Amino acid sequence: MSNRPADPTPKRTGPDWWRGAILYQIYPRSFQDDNGDGIGDLPGITRRLDHVASLGCDGIWLSPIFPSPMADMGYDVSDYVDIDPLFGTLADFEALILRAHDLGLKVVVDQVMNHSSSLHPWFVESRSSRDNPRADWYVWKDPKPDGSPPNNWPSVFGGPAWTWDGERRQYYLHSFLAEQPDLNYLNPDVQQAVLDAMRFWLERGVDGFRLDTVNYFFYDPELRDNPAKSFGTEKPPVNHYDWQLHLYSKSRPENVDFLRRMRALTDEFPDRMLLGEVGDTDQAIELMGEYTSGSDKLHMAYSFDMLSDHYTPAHFREVIDGFWEGAPDGWPLWSMSNHDVVRHATRWAAKDSGDDALARQAISLLLAFEGSICLYQGEELGQTETDLLYSELTDPVGLRFWPANKGRDGCRTPMVWVAQDAQGGFTTGTPWLPVKPPQAARAVDLQEANTASILTHYRQMISYRRATPALDHGKMHFTEAPDPVLRFTRGEGAKRLDCVFNLSTSPQQVPCKGTIVGPSQAASLGDDLLSLGANGWAFVTDSDAG
Repeated sequence: MSNRPADPTPKRTGPDWWRGAILYQIYPRSFQDDNGDGIGDLPGITRRLDHVASLGCDGIWLSPIFPSPMADMGYDVSDYVDIDPLFGTLADFEALILRAHDLGLKVVVDQVMNHSSSLHPWFVESRSSRDNPRADWYVWKDPKPDGSPPNNWPSVFGGPAWTWDGERRQYYLHSFLAEQPDLNYLNPDVQQAVLDAMRFWLERGVDGFRLDTVNYFFYDPELRDNPAKSFGTEKPPVNHYDWQLHLYSKSRPENVDFLRRMRALTDEFPDRMLLGEVGDTDQAIELMGEYTSGSDKLHMAYSFDMLSDHYTPAHFREVIDGFWEGAPDGWPLWSMSNHDVVRHATRWAAKDSGDDALARQAISLLLAFEGSICLYQGEELGQTETDLLYSELTDPVGLRFWPANKGRDGCRTPMVWVAQDAQGGFTTGTPWLPVKPPQAARAVDLQEANTASILTHYRQMISYRRATPALDHGKMHFTEAPDPVLRFTRGEGAKRLDCVFNLSTSPQQVPCKGTIVGPSQAASLGDDLLSLGANGWAFVTDSDAG
């Protein structure tokens, strides 16, 4: 028995297909392994694209699939214009694009352009001398007189952002791992090389790019020290990277001009899109607005603000209002989980009243927001974070900061397709990360046969959003409601929806007039009073939202 909608094929086309679209992030290592080596691959992804289409999504975002020594699971690229043999071949990628397009799915690929692998031929040449043709393609600096690094910039992954190279007798900059040296965007040849790599994939039919760490491209040429943050009586963060205000090591004003060059290239090809990941804890919403304002930079951007521990009305209002106030002509993409954070079903578990009520509420809330949406593979199953032993880890973050920070492997474990299969139907071999019983219990085949499953609810909510003009493209306005209720309207006039969510496990009541429509949970309306049980929500028409 299948609970799939009769016609799930997405229909978004034209230059603005991305506006309000729903993307589905695929982590290639963990989606489907078709050759039995324990690592997901492109033929496996192609075989499973029907599942994504059945949700009603408009496209997929593929995490990196390029050649890489895998020091950071593909985010250390050693060749920008090929496919890593772990995942397949260029022919496999072309077959994936054809199948996706047949299903009405756009294909967005990751571009990791702030840094390359230290094994990339560009870096190998750059480090060989101070006067080779690519000597200035990376950020090289002399040490201080005592031999210490040029400044106080830290790496996101721990330790200094500078590594000494004995061959050049200089330090090189790496915002992340030492195996991920930063490219020098102050060099115009670097900019052109990056644009040429993007053109390669545009000519092969990709529909857009997700730009990794899009605010990191430029640095302060004077290499000034970053100032310290003040924590007062608060306990300082686990990672010392978060002890600084990163005024000089990223989010520089020069970034904007290069985004314009990226956009100009992308605009040479019809109906393509640029999505930027803004990595900043202090001004992410402002940067999202700046980078997407007008029509000459990114089409849309996302930050980690909704990927945080906060599940409160105040937080959602601050993030969303902050974006639209700063960029009324910009465009956001909102998500609640991805490959870098603890899965939201686990992250917000304290707000779950039981029986996956939070998982149903969270996707209903996300799909009610104005903007584009990204889902992360497995969240449509209500998937939870996998509890891993230290010996099972592969992620450099977890390996360095355990146990205070267990890293990102817990959200990257394989997709589960078949509950009774030893590896969840992911592989016939030994998976690169283990499939454990709590995850296998949420397999696709079990949920396909259950009309009350999380998977069924995802399909119903996506279908409802697509069929409801107010949710698909209506303007969003917050209205007053007592905490812990989040309330806002979508759309205008007779088709306006009043969207009311109880973000707690305690029953709530709010004044409300009208009729409940569409999917809802633990909600009843009578005598001009909307009653919401734990994790309850409702969409109401013809209501008095004031």
